[in-house]
Formats: sequence, C-alpha cells, structure tokens
Amino acid sequence: MLRNIPTEPPGFVGRADEPALIAHALATRRLVTLTGPGGVGKSRLALRTAHRTPPSGSDGVCWADLWPLRDDRLLTAAVADAVDLADHSGGSPEETLTAWLADRRLLLVLDSCEHLLPAAQTLVRRLLAECPGLTVLTTSRQPLGLDGEYAYQVRPLPPDSDGLALFADRAAAAGAPLLLPGDRAAARSLTRRLDGLPLALELAAAQLRDLPVDQVERELVHRLDLPSGDHATRPARHRTLRTTVGWSHELATPAERLLWARMSVLCGPVDTETVAEVCGGGAALPSGAVPGVLAALAAKSVVIRESGPDGGVRHRMLDTVREYGAMWLAELGETHTLAERHARHFLGRIRRIRRAWFGPDQLDGYRTVERSYADLCAALDHLLGTRPHQALELAAGLGFHWACCGHLHDAGAHLSRALRHAPDDAPARPAALWALGVVRALQGDHEAAELLAGDCAAAAAAVGGADDRLRAAYLKGLVHLLRGRPSAARAEAEHALRRPGGGLGPRMMCRLVRIFALTGQGLLDQARAEAGRLLVVCGRHGEFWTRSYLDYQLALIALLQGRSADAAGHARAMLGAKQRIGDSFGTALGLDLLAASLAAHGEGLRAARVYGAGLTYWRAVGHPQRGTPELGPVRERCERTTRELVGDELYEKTVAGAADGEPAVLLAEALEPG
Repeated sequence: MLRNIPTEPPGFVGRADEPALIAHALATRRLVTLTGPGGVGKSRLALRTAHRTPPSGSDGVCWADLWPLRDDRLLTAAVADAVDLADHSGGSPEETLTAWLADRRLLLVLDSCEHLLPAAQTLVRRLLAECPGLTVLTTSRQPLGLDGEYAYQVRPLPPDSDGLALFADRAAAAGAPLLLPGDRAAARSLTRRLDGLPLALELAAAQLRDLPVDQVERELVHRLDLPSGDHATRPARHRTLRTTVGWSHELATPAERLLWARMSVLCGPVDTETVAEVCGGGAALPSGAVPGVLAALAAKSVVIRESGPDGGVRHRMLDTVREYGAMWLAELGETHTLAERHARHFLGRIRRIRRAWFGPDQLDGYRTVERSYADLCAALDHLLGTRPHQALELAAGLGFHWACCGHLHDAGAHLSRALRHAPDDAPARPAALWALGVVRALQGDHEAAELLAGDCAAAAAAVGGADDRLRAAYLKGLVHLLRGRPSAARAEAEHALRRPGGGLGPRMMCRLVRIFALTGQGLLDQARAEAGRLLVVCGRHGEFWTRSYLDYQLALIALLQGRSADAAGHARAMLGAKQRIGDSFGTALGLDLLAASLAAHGEGLRAARVYGAGLTYWRAVGHPQRGTPELGPVRERCERTTRELVGDELYEKTVAGAADGEPAVLLAEALEPG
C-alpha cells in the first residue's frame, strides 16, 4: 500500500539497476540514505524505488516531503501526516508517533533531510530503536551518520549513455530533437562537460526552445572554463550545477529573473493565484503578467508544474533553484518585502476561509489549510516578529481547522505562542482562546479546556463581539458535555442563544451543544426534532462540519430508540462527511456508531469488522475511545450483542484482523450499504 506518495512523473531515464540495488539494501538494512549533491536525482530515484519495489509482506510505503519545512519544528508533524496519524493525545508528538508505528511493518521515506539534519537524526534514531518493523529510506546531501546506516552515493548519469539519453529526451520535449549529426556531437560534448548531472542537463535542454544546441554547448563550456574564486573550495559537480543554474538565470528575461527570486519565499507547491498575489507587483512584474512569466519559467525547468489533489495546477521549485532565487532576492533587497507579502496573502486567505466557514466553501477551506500548512506556519512566524496582533488572528483562524484535521499539537503550540506575544486587548484574543480550548478538549484535558472557556468568556466580554460570546458558550457547553453535565451544557447554550446577534455559524454551534445536551438528558424526541430542523439549514447552506455531528446525534438517538436501520444510515452520512473533511477523530466516533447499528440490526460479522476499523482510527488519533458519556454504554452493548451473534472466537479474530488493516480501505468498506 502506497500512502501519501507523489505520483511518479514520466520520463525516468537511466538507472535501470539502481532501484533493485536500493531495494536489496532496504531488505538487509533498516536505514538507507541516498546521498549526493543537489540536482543529482536523489528524490527521483527514491520515488522510483518506492513505486517499483515496495517491500512484500508489510503495511506498505509512506512518503514525507521535508523540503517545504523551514525549520525542524514541523518535522514530527510532517512524518505523522505521512503515516496517517492524526494525534489527539496529550503526550509528546514523538511518543505518540512512536506508539503508532511500534507494531507496523512500514517503509518510511523522508525526502530532503539535509537542512533538518540534527532533528532528523534524533527522530530516526528513536523510531528505529522503538519500532522494530520500520525501515527508513532518506534522501540527503550528506548521510545521517547513525549506526547501521547504509549510505548509497547517487552519482550523475554516465554522460555518453544515460546522460545523453536524458538530454535528448528533454530536448525533444523542448521541441528541439537532436536529428543532425552535429547536434548529437554538441549534445555529447555538453553532457560530458555537465558531468551527467540530471538537473544541469534539464536546465540546459530547456534552453533549446530559444537557442541551437551548438550555441548552448559553446556558452556553457565557456562559462565552465572561466576561473572561479570558489573553484578550489567547491567540488567540481557543485560548481558545474551552480554555473548551469547561473547561466539559466542570465538567459531569463528580467521579469523571469524577478519572479524566480520572489518565488523563493514560497514553501510548498502553490497555485497560480498565490504566485501572482505574493510575487506580482510593480512595473517590472505586474500581477497580470505572472501567469505568462510562470509558464516561461516552467518551460525553462526552473519551476516544476504538478497536478494538485484538486485537479488544478500547482508550482514549486527544486531546492537548488530556490536557494539561488533566495540569494538574488537578498541582492535585490526584497527579502523582507516578500515575507510581508507572503504573510499578508496567507492571512487574507484565512480571513476569507473564516468568513465562508458556514457554507458551501467549507470543504475548500479545509483543503486549502491542509495543503498550505508549511506556508501558513512561515507566515505565522513572520507575523510573530512584526505584527503580533495579526499573528494571533492568523493562529486563531487556523486553530479550529488544524484541530479538526489532526494537527492538535502544532495548533496548541502556535496558539499558545501567539497568545504570549500579542497584547491582552488584541481583537482576536477571544477567538484564539476559544480555539486553544477546543484543542485541549479534544486532547482530553478537560480541566485546561474549562479554564480556557472561562478566559474566553472574559475576553469576549472585554474586547469581543456577539460571535465571540457564542463561541465561548459553545466551549463551555462542550466541556460540560464531555464531563457528563448535560443539564449545565444545555443551560449554557440556551442562555447564549437567547441573546440577540451573532453570525449563523456560531449560533449553529450553540444549537448543536443543545442537541447533544438534550440527548444526554434522555429527551430523545426533542433532540431528534431539533437535529432535523438544523440538518435542513445545513443542507441549504452546503455545510459539512455541523451536519456531520447532527448525523452523529441522529444515529445515536435512533440507536437508543431501537431504529437500527436509521442509525446505520445516519452513521454512514456522518462518516462520508468526516472522510471529506479529513477528521480522523470524528471518523472513529462514526465507526463506533455504525458498528453498534449493524449489531443491533443482526449483522454480527460486519459489526465486528467495522468495530475493528474504529479501533484502527482510535489508534490513529493516539488515545483510547472517547466521546460524550452516553456513548460508553452503546459500545458495551455493541460488543455484547456482536459476541452473541458470531461467538467469542470469531468476534475476536474479526476485530483483531480489521484493527490491523488499512484505515482508508476499511472506511471505504464501511461506507458501502447492505
């Protein structure tokens, strides 16, 4: 099973035997590092190996891109994402990650470790020590230096064979096939002088759109023959690549060079709109010209175009090219200006997402937050040092989304840091305290969540508005529910709802608390009627998060009223919404309810399998089964009924088999009716 692995692009040339050699090394060593200079093809070879030679008899291959990370604070979160761990625990992220991987047989690929080397060494050392079934493949410009590591030196392509074949392939793609003997002779000379470095060959081949191959060869050879001040201290291949990148920079138009430099501020793959807003501006590069300039840089192999998960086109730079752009950005004196634009863009995007949260754009908001993770963290870091009140606003806007998508540790850390830096009268303080309270509640720290709910209410009264007061009431009600106090939760929600004002979304959240409370009080008909009315509103607005928890309540109510078929339908509706949002915690709750519904309907074997799937998701959130207190007896009745239906031995075998399965496969199976 391949998880979170980039699609392998076409056009892999050469290295026919190397994936098998690396696969053999992985079969005998638990840590293999592909080393070599920038642009030699380490990542491409690792990707080829992961796609072509996944280990047999294992849980599969997981891939973590580390190149978008600016520092090591997000390292553990990036690895957790790669292995589908949505950590809701109160322990350290490293502890939870280690526990999640402890009994799994996985190949974990960490791509581009060199800029995070000390942290990568520490994390990999711990994972290998405590997770006996784990094998790690890393790419790095230097080995990790750990005991038992096998360092495989990725070398340039042989210039006269594979190097020439790569250049010819890219030349044809540039619309300049090497048809004449003179062209092939110039190409052979060029590949030799470029030492078969794949990135250098791609950059050189991209110039054939505008220049004949013999001129490209003459120009590059001339530059490589020029004396250089760093010739004695830099390896020849480093100088070769730097010369090729520099010549590509020289041949670019002024607008292309400017965009190249400005794009270095971006961390992850981004859409054209983001590039235009962050990097466009001024007479030299108006925003409207950015798409055309971006296409020109892609044609020159300076920018890589990728298909995003939403089907759109996204753009990124390789590390070596981005480093060169960052150097020129500093030369232009625009480093701070671009960091400001970058932060302003992503703060604006989060503001738009928050305004549209209760509506049809909600799913797009979740996906934007998830795929912009590294850039959002970089923007937050910048704002903390320049405008703390806006950093607090950004953290508050991200906190709830990060909590829902499993980034609880990072959300808590960023929110706490922003709250420390921002003044007490910052307008975003109530929202930030609310988001941090939700984080603590989901981590099971109900005492801290209750204290934060009180702080949130006080801040809302001091500097907030109606929405802040409603969110504070929601948080107080949520804590009451989790601590088994439905009457107090209902009173809190109803008091808040009697007050005028507030947006539709915050009011809906308080209504949701009231529905949970009514169920907890045993007022099932009243809870069902209220949930039905609210479900209509959610459907009218195209909203998913509230609707998913309404289906949760309707499933629970149906179970308690003996309507098992209705319960299963609502549980599947909840699971479908949680799947689209990416909420592992909610998925775990939904699977428990679906299992109970199937058991009540007499489908013992399916109930056991779905219950086992739920255990897999509970493990993925890093703590035992949770939820409001009324869910405990439902789980107990589910297990008792299922054992009666299929027998203890088959029950335990089925649950254990599902609990060791692939979460996404199990969820897809559970969503199939009948």
